[in-house]
Amino acid sequence: MTGTYSEPMTTDKTGAETTVTRNDDLQRYEIEVIGSGLAGFTVYRERQVDGGTQRVFVHTEVDEDFGGRGLATILVREALDDTRAQGETIVGVCPLVAAFLRKNPDYAADSAAVSPEILSWLEGRA
Repeated sequence: MTGTYSEPMTTDKTGAETTVTRNDDLQRYEIEVIGSGLAGFTVYRERQVDGGTQRVFVHTEVDEDFGGRGLATILVREALDDTRAQGETIVGVCPLVAAFLRKNPDYAADSAAVSPEILSWLEGRA
């Protein structure tokens, strides 16, 4: 796995330690519950635009065995924080990422709205 980002351990709602890593090969961030393995991921695609790079988040998934523990929120927050740290623009096509952005307006300066152009670009990549 080629991933340069790995956040320090965070605990979920049960107190279990987690870690989030960017997997560049699969273009996704992965959340692992220490001792239990991969619990979920959020998939992104990078889009080059005149103003730089947009990291377009398209899908987030947490295994149902890990549901209700706050893992999706931890995963998305860490993925978006890493995206901001790299100077890339966040685009939340994924409904979960979009909802997180609406609830956390402090990410507004680092995000862009989903546009028909972005959706057309994604469709062309499928």
